[in-house]
Amino acid sequence: MKTMRSALAGLAAITLTPWAVAQEEAMMFEANSGESVEAFRGAFQVPENRADPESRMIDIGYVRFPATTETPGSPIVYLAGGPGGSGTGTASGRRFELFMQMRQHGDVIAFDQRGTGLSGNNLPRCVSSQGGDDLARLTYEEFTAQYVAAIEECGAFWRAQGIDIEGYTTRESVQDISDLRVHLGADQVSLWGISYGTHLALAAIKDIPEEIDRAILASVEGLDQTVKLPARTNAYFERLQAAVNTQPAAAAAYPDIAGLIRRVHERLEAEPLLVEVPQRDRLPAQVLVHRHQAEQFVGGLISDPGNAAILLALYSAIDAGDTTFLGMLLQRVVRPGTPISLRPMPTAMDMVSGVSAERLALFEQQAPDGLTGGMLNFPMPQAAGAWDGFDLGEAFRANPTGDMPVLVLSGTLDGRTYPQSQAEAVADLSDVHIVTIENAGHNLFMTSSEVHDVMHAFMQGEAELVETIIVELPDMTELPF
Repeated sequence: MKTMRSALAGLAAITLTPWAVAQEEAMMFEANSGESVEAFRGAFQVPENRADPESRMIDIGYVRFPATTETPGSPIVYLAGGPGGSGTGTASGRRFELFMQMRQHGDVIAFDQRGTGLSGNNLPRCVSSQGGDDLARLTYEEFTAQYVAAIEECGAFWRAQGIDIEGYTTRESVQDISDLRVHLGADQVSLWGISYGTHLALAAIKDIPEEIDRAILASVEGLDQTVKLPARTNAYFERLQAAVNTQPAAAAAYPDIAGLIRRVHERLEAEPLLVEVPQRDRLPAQVLVHRHQAEQFVGGLISDPGNAAILLALYSAIDAGDTTFLGMLLQRVVRPGTPISLRPMPTAMDMVSGVSAERLALFEQQAPDGLTGGMLNFPMPQAAGAWDGFDLGEAFRANPTGDMPVLVLSGTLDGRTYPQSQAEAVADLSDVHIVTIENAGHNLFMTSSEVHDVMHAFMQGEAELVETIIVELPDMTELPF
């Protein structure tokens, strides 16, 4: 990848930690900021599908940042979110500083889950025959039907390419973590994950508990929480309103966020909005915005408070009859004439984790009153079952149990994974400490040095940890760009 370059040719033996007996390539790891650090790039092979004795072998890659202490603990394996995020990609971004800090506790492994980054194995994106010029003009029912058809088509496409898509499951990724531990020669590993990475971590705690030392989980997604509940999203907007009300100017501008969103959605339900979208080097495109597309837009703008500020400004403008801002935002995401295209790893991982019958019933009951309708998780649960038999089942979705030390970091203004849901996801683990970060959203690691402090205290085994961290709420009347 472009942020990394080899510093030494050939292979070098690793001697910095007692378990690192594997052969790895020494390199300089370069962050997007221009900072660089000595590291080691490694890889090992695993079956694409362990259930198939004739499965092809695929590469699993990672970058290891050696510990900076003479008494390191277990290797710390970073599990990226998404699904589809890359550990090495994350390490090169804004969290580079935190990756470097975590080395005081042990080797830090920027792990690329199967189908991502160094473990991509040249898996092709599927460009389906669905969508195209008509995609922006479809009703909800038509839009959903085309996505389900695209998923079915792409499943067949990947299989025809020789890809065993049945191997791209969270359970297979758990076994990849186990093989990584063996590859490193470690007795145990610690897990550090966010969002989908916590979903994977919880599955590992359940399937290979003896191999896991401890875990730091931020913005937790439980094993039966791939599909988020609309009522919990509505409760998020209540918390957002309470936060906005602490800022006089914002409170005056947005006195009723839920009412504003419902008002715009009702207008779009009655009459979809034709919006002119600027296009580079060509005439503007006209896009018809339906209610379901606006609901999907909302879902993409509530992960963090800064994005929520964009949402509030956008809906306020639409409510006033001004679509200029909407056109500018659509310019970033809309490519007229582009068909539906899908990546194999994230598509498969979400579909196979699936949704329990009980949760699906709750979702369907709550969706009509939800401020994001059924679009927060799209195309889940609409596409659940599109690949017949492709589901890990109810046993997989049951909560993990045990007494492993777990630290949970939960933001009150996280619009993707919610405080109550996160607590439920770890409710059956007996040694859990939850730290609530007031005013933080989904991407909370870099919101405060206090977040780093509690992570370090947990890794050091300290018994007394803070329960609440307060971070400053951004000015909700200002856009973050």
